[in-house]
Amino acid sequence: MSLPVVTPPFDATDSSSVAGVLLAAGTSDRYGDRNKLLATHDGDPLVRHAARTLLDAPVDPVAVVVGHEAGRVRAALADLDVELAYNEDYASGQASSVRVGVDAVRDRASAVVVALGDMPFVTPASVERLVDAHAAGVGDALAAAHDGTRGNPVLFADRFFDALADVTGDVGGRELLLEHGQLVETGDPGVRRDVDEPDDL
Repeated sequence: MSLPVVTPPFDATDSSSVAGVLLAAGTSDRYGDRNKLLATHDGDPLVRHAARTLLDAPVDPVAVVVGHEAGRVRAALADLDVELAYNEDYASGQASSVRVGVDAVRDRASAVVVALGDMPFVTPASVERLVDAHAAGVGDALAAAHDGTRGNPVLFADRFFDALADVTGDVGGRELLLEHGQLVETGDPGVRRDVDEPDDL
């Protein structure tokens, strides 16, 4: 299913708060016997790069959902101004981490940007474009895109928070996005570049 693509600049009129949620609880099955979130790029773990992207973007607070090897992931984020939320059901798939992350911030935000810990190449400007598009009334379910192709992160307004709490399995909010969403062109190839295998680095 194709989604409509919108292109900045956006005339932001809404100053409501947007939180950031970083999903960093998965087991990295396709990466082999190592936790890919702890693999390094430019001297830092991938998850730290991804967290800094949100911290450098106009989202607050930033919550990181941990699960698999939570202690090691937490150590990789030492001294960063993030909140940690533990997903004890992380093995069930991404949806459970989305639920934990949204629950951690829902009382303090009117929308949430959900980012992935294995996508260290996303720029803060791409997150800002999602936030600006939402503030301009473009849509309530938005995904970052590059050359018109859907990527991550995604933004959901609070009207979807309850629905996100009900999703199951390893799809996160994909169905909600396909039904209600739009793509925001970022010009950033990083929104399409995740790390699944060592060669991806």
